[in-house]
Amino acid sequence: MKHFIVEISYLVPLDRVQQSVPAHRAYLQLGYDAGLLLCSGPKLPATGGFMLARAASLEALQAFFAEDPFSTEQIASFKFSEFNPVKRQGWAEAWFSEA
Repeated sequence: MKHFIVEISYLVPLDRVQQSVPAHRAYLQLGYDAGLLLCSGPKLPATGGFMLARAASLEALQAFFAEDPFSTEQIASFKFSEFNPVKRQGWAEAWFSEA
């Protein structure tokens, strides 16, 4: 698996973003259930968000997020940065080392 920081940047005013947050979070749950996501949350101040994700490839992760309501409704843009997690907490070992 490859590991990524996913950065979301809002493209519309926050009141419009908030209308789609429930659908966005429901969609993210699919990623959690599939083991793609470890954590996610909004930036402070609320200009977007961050996620720690994994996938077989960048293209697979981009395909997943292409169906996110924030993407389909053109509410936010997504930036994907791959990284090599060489150090981590012991409790997270299984998530990082699973194939």
